[in-house]
Amino acid sequence: MTEAADQPTEDHVLVEVTVPAPADLVWAALRDPQQIKQWFGWDADTLKDEIDFIFVTHAEADEAARTVTFVGVPDRYEVEARGDGSVVRVVRSAPAGTDWSDVFDGMIEGWISFTWQLAFALARHGLKPRRTLFFSGPPRADRLGRSLLGLDAAPAAGEPWAGPIGPDVSAGEVWFTARHQLGVTVDAWGDGLLVVVDQPPNDDKPRGSTMLTLTTYGLSDTALADLQARWQTWWDERFETVAPGC
Repeated sequence: MTEAADQPTEDHVLVEVTVPAPADLVWAALRDPQQIKQWFGWDADTLKDEIDFIFVTHAEADEAARTVTFVGVPDRYEVEARGDGSVVRVVRSAPAGTDWSDVFDGMIEGWISFTWQLAFALARHGLKPRRTLFFSGPPRADRLGRSLLGLDAAPAAGEPWAGPIGPDVSAGEVWFTARHQLGVTVDAWGDGLLVVVDQPPNDDKPRGSTMLTLTTYGLSDTALADLQARWQTWWDERFETVAPGC
């Protein structure tokens, strides 16, 4: 047995969110692919295959404990009943003493974004169908997404906001904040959600990188196309387009 295998591990909570929905409903949202697609990731030709790979063929579920573990990944989803609501968390088992406080980990950031998207989809829309826009890439100058969107000084989670956002003007509330990302609701998108993830500069990405996920509800095809065009123009003026992880 190797030294690494003998090394003790401990659990780290990567993200924990309270959801105003019964645990059985939240658990179903983690197990049914048709429900998962209403909160996980963003609209893409590959989304169905990604959901099948992550949550079906490479997942092991414990129905009694309401936990989902992922094959080859030291992370798990947990759903805990809490009164009439639930707590949803992602937990990572890692070597004791591991500290991610100063590290940008793309998988951790993904769990944070998606878990808050799950909470939003359940709390505000009952997992009704969504449509999303997604943008990813490095900035053309040395300013990342939060700064360019005017969200550097966003209020605390739960507080209202109003004003310019990207190419538009709208209002909503701050849905969540985290070290490297922020989520705000957007009234103009049918009570939608904007998630901004900023990766700090490093040797591979000297200007850093930004990902934006725009989640919308109830917009007509024309309204969604108009939103796409405005944000694409705004994005192209300020960012290059590069797929996540590249």
